[in-house]
Amino acid sequence: MIFVFYSPRFIQMKGMDTIMHKRPGKHSPIFFLFLLPVLIAFTIVIVVPLIMGIYYSFTDWNAVPGTPINWVGFSNYTIMFSDVAFLHAFLVTVAFSIVNILLINFVAFSLALLVTSKLKLTGLYRAGFFLPNLIGGIVLGYIWFFIFNNAVTAFGSAIGSDFLAASFLGNRYLSLMAMIIVTTWQYAGYIMMIFVASIQSVPPSLLEAAQIDGAKYPQRLRYIMIPLIAPAFTVSLFLTLVNSFRQFDVNFALTAGGPAGLFMGQSLLTTELLALNIFNTAHLFNNQAQGQARAVVFFISLTIIALIQVYFNKRKEIEM
Repeated sequence: MIFVFYSPRFIQMKGMDTIMHKRPGKHSPIFFLFLLPVLIAFTIVIVVPLIMGIYYSFTDWNAVPGTPINWVGFSNYTIMFSDVAFLHAFLVTVAFSIVNILLINFVAFSLALLVTSKLKLTGLYRAGFFLPNLIGGIVLGYIWFFIFNNAVTAFGSAIGSDFLAASFLGNRYLSLMAMIIVTTWQYAGYIMMIFVASIQSVPPSLLEAAQIDGAKYPQRLRYIMIPLIAPAFTVSLFLTLVNSFRQFDVNFALTAGGPAGLFMGQSLLTTELLALNIFNTAHLFNNQAQGQARAVVFFISLTIIALIQVYFNKRKEIEM
């Protein structure tokens, strides 16, 4: 490593502008040289698989080496949209995402208000609430699988509650709610930290002035704090939207898509989200091309929904 030292006399003689002028500009090749490793990794990991996936979705690819790949056009997409299991998985994913987004952000914002208050041991509370986010989704799913099937049912039997004595995971409606509880428990602490950082940036003088003027806490929260932390809501809603739509690991480990139920006259997995449906199509039923077609539709749908959400949230920020 080479260090260059400029003496005060040299700076005075040459001038600071001359020295700064020697620095490479934003469009200098050296900047692109530093970006090159990241661009190569992004291209290999993201761009190339995306292009290949789109191509394979128009073929009969089966992932077997040496097998010829034939072009089938939109056949995979036609089959996909006529598949009741795919339509059901898409609707369940939308319903799961709406409830999950609202619940996670409500819990996270409530926890952020709690840990930014004048309570003692707020640092300990922050660490405790954030800790579940460090547990992997597969491990988390198996832990809560034991809790719902053993701990909750044992507690329900002990107190004589028929509702708690039966496992939530065996009920087609309660199993989806159980999955929402688990994902909220896991992700709310992470979103809480975003709200905490934003709340701490609110000038205390504004809140104190409003309190002196007679504004109650709900009024200070509604008319001062929430408008000032509106960008945090945009970020948190985007993150929870993406996380909810692409939920796979907890779905796989906790319910595996079950239990079975009827939809449009067919027996289906009632809690199978879209990501798990794509996985089952590609690997369980060994239909790789069909799985790629579903993944492409999943990617386009999630991109459009996320862009719409960010657009309306940004407009709300301006109005506030």
